[in-house]
Amino acid sequence: MAMAVFELVWRLLHALLWLQRTLGAWLRRGMCAWARWNAALLARGSQDTRNKGQSRRARWRADGRGLKKLPLHLGLVVTEEESSYTDIASLVVWCMAVGISYVSVYDNQGIFKRNNSRLMEEILKQQQELLGLDSSKYSTEFLNSTRKVEQVLCCPTTVKVLSPDDGKANIVKAAKTYCQLVAQQQRRSTDLNVNIMDSLLREGSSGLPDPDLVLKFGPVSSTLGFLPWHIRLTEIISLPSHINLNYERFLSALQQFAACEQRMGK
Repeated sequence: MAMAVFELVWRLLHALLWLQRTLGAWLRRGMCAWARWNAALLARGSQDTRNKGQSRRARWRADGRGLKKLPLHLGLVVTEEESSYTDIASLVVWCMAVGISYVSVYDNQGIFKRNNSRLMEEILKQQQELLGLDSSKYSTEFLNSTRKVEQVLCCPTTVKVLSPDDGKANIVKAAKTYCQLVAQQQRRSTDLNVNIMDSLLREGSSGLPDPDLVLKFGPVSSTLGFLPWHIRLTEIISLPSHINLNYERFLSALQQFAACEQRMGK
């Protein structure tokens, strides 16, 4: 009787060991298959993202080339109480994609300027999501009023974040510089004219040209202190809001600018 029980237990242990080995082998094969499938899925998703990004990039670049003229420097002026980093970042990426060389971002509360690092991170994120690019292959400059920070973005575009202090402070600085020149008898007070003032202001503007176009967002009929000297000849297009603005409306604004006849104050 004891031998029969012992033999039964022994067979049961052998059966359990065989079952364990079988299940282990099955699980290993399943895990390998799942890993291969997951890797293939990720690769396909990455390829789809790259293809979609390439398609968008080609379309947006073609849109830019198809315009009669494209602004060299575009200002984004937000006069709304609510600010969306995501939507402003999308606008900046669209500017890069169509070939605009300089972009200024402005709000009269200085919110974007105080949080320029957050805005930069959002621009990088939107660049990858919208264009599907390997950002390490592209570079640009991200400027603020105190320092220049090298960052990686979509194309050679300069982005500058401004607040009301920039325009007013630069005018005051230029005026002080001219007063010093007069005091040193290098200039006469009667020599001051538009060209001299313009030259002094450009020395403190990081080499940015005057904006060709400003997109003003919000119900306020004012640019609220955005570079008051530099927009003498700037075309200003008002849009209801920057929040949830789509690419088609952005392109429509560029087309409106391209159709404008600029008389340069004449």
